[in-house]
Amino acid sequence: MTKETSTGTLGGWFVLVLHVLGLAWFAWVLHDAVTDLSLGIWQIVFLVVLGLLLFLFVPLGYFTLEPNESRVLVLLGSYRGTVRKTGFHWVNPFKLPFPRDKFVVSLRIRNFEVDKLKVNDKGGNPIEIGAVVVWRVEDTAHAMFDVDRYQHYVKIQSDSALRHLANCYPYDHGEKGETTLRSGVEEVSRVLQEELQDRLSRAGVRVEEARLTHLAYAPEIAGAMLRRQQAEAIIAARRKIVHGAVSMVEMALDGLEKKKVLVLDEERKAAMVSNLLVVLCGETEAKPVINTGTLYP
Repeated sequence: MTKETSTGTLGGWFVLVLHVLGLAWFAWVLHDAVTDLSLGIWQIVFLVVLGLLLFLFVPLGYFTLEPNESRVLVLLGSYRGTVRKTGFHWVNPFKLPFPRDKFVVSLRIRNFEVDKLKVNDKGGNPIEIGAVVVWRVEDTAHAMFDVDRYQHYVKIQSDSALRHLANCYPYDHGEKGETTLRSGVEEVSRVLQEELQDRLSRAGVRVEEARLTHLAYAPEIAGAMLRRQQAEAIIAARRKIVHGAVSMVEMALDGLEKKKVLVLDEERKAAMVSNLLVVLCGETEAKPVINTGTLYP
């Protein structure tokens, strides 16, 4: 794999000053040549070569770099280093092959949103999942020469890593203590970032962050899963209601016995417990019935 190396350049303003002075000197020499018609063949060749250098060769070596931007230099098919220093530069024009924009690599942090994917979770349930990946180029040589179109490579590998992640975790109902996509967001995001870093390191890319942005059941099973969640919520609520009702009945019986307000036999206690549980656990408001007779027949 190609490893990035730093390379130096000439200051663009320094070369520009020399370039202007060279053009002025060439104009003076050309003026003398025009007035003096007795020029030899070698003098004419020298003027032609000098004109080509000043008007065609030298101007092609200028380039500028903005903050968090780099340029890869290539000479006759060989990698010659990367320039990261911002400003106005000049290098051998042969190190700036065409198209020039192709060899400019941005070092800025970028966001890439993985489109919603329809995959199966660990349990085989179809789900929809999406993520956002925050990344930047760390090694320009890897990005330019070790993969073909590194931006496309990041997209494909992000899709593949997200699919693999979804296959490794259940959506929300795993074994006891098992991490799920829904409950273990932090751990799942960390695992996704580590897998992406391992995949994208060969392209010279550093993954700054990777997080899930969308997680839902697929439409064909969303209704059934929603009913299951509602049933689980109802069961949990009922369990809490029954637990509270039993506690209240126990408190009522203990209070009656301690204060000796009313002495009940086991049959009457059972009837009282049954009535209290019906009142406390019922979904509708209870309608009291006033007993005007005696407690015992």
